[in-house]
Amino acid sequence: MDSFRDKLIPVTSILLGVVVVWYVFAVILNAPFQRDLDRRAGEKPGIVEFIGKTMSQPKPTLPAPHQVAVNFFENTFLRKVTSNRSLVYNAWVTLSSTLLGFAFGTALGIVIAVGIVHVATLDRSLMPWIIASQTIPILAVAPMIIVVLAAIGVTGLIPKALISTYLSFFPVAVGMVKGLRSPELTHLDLMHTYNASPSQTFWKLRVPASVPFLFTSMKVAVAASLVGAIVGELPTGAVAGIGAKLLAGAYYSQTIDIWSALVAGSVVAALLVMVVGIAGRIVDRAMGGRPA
Repeated sequence: MDSFRDKLIPVTSILLGVVVVWYVFAVILNAPFQRDLDRRAGEKPGIVEFIGKTMSQPKPTLPAPHQVAVNFFENTFLRKVTSNRSLVYNAWVTLSSTLLGFAFGTALGIVIAVGIVHVATLDRSLMPWIIASQTIPILAVAPMIIVVLAAIGVTGLIPKALISTYLSFFPVAVGMVKGLRSPELTHLDLMHTYNASPSQTFWKLRVPASVPFLFTSMKVAVAASLVGAIVGELPTGAVAGIGAKLLAGAYYSQTIDIWSALVAGSVVAALLVMVVGIAGRIVDRAMGGRPA
């Protein structure tokens, strides 16, 4: 209980601080447009009324938190799940490519890590290229992937999943390399004393030691995969998904919809990270680990 309280109080305090700052900037950024509206209408509202108007504009420069909350609630709970305006529907479209890309990225990262740890040539040649690949902006890579795959007839879910794979394989590969190399020299010497084969050393020592590193890196990877799926929806002109909601909001200057879609993406990311964390604890318990 004390541990939960220690975590809840700091998080709540920071959240309240963010909301207060958000309201302040909403008033500041929306004030010029509201002054122009009042001047054209010949109105001279008081300070309190003016502040209220800045936080109730239909297309504000920066929507107030309560505007985003109302929009999020309406598009999440008051619309049919099959509606194109439903955030649940759009989140599911993005989530499908996220999970597929995350699965591809995790598998690719593990394979690369095993190769790097066991083949010295791959360690010297492949690892620098893996690191260099992450310096390329994903916004530059995504359109090229979409165009190339469309040229060979591959469209729909796969291109977005591959963009998610591009972002998610790197943390898994780095984390697994660290995990597979984490056993101490004394442990490796002990396996050698037992006359263990390389495969036995791998499965009985290196893999169990790498599991905590794997799930920690998977938390980063699943969030990166979601970002990749959203970015992958932008150049495709998708009609559904969180990325499509962002595009539609930008086209029609619906800033409240944009922020609501961003909140939906944040909620999905938090849930995904939570699921990976729970899976990590379950695997740790099954392997004989003790709760901290």
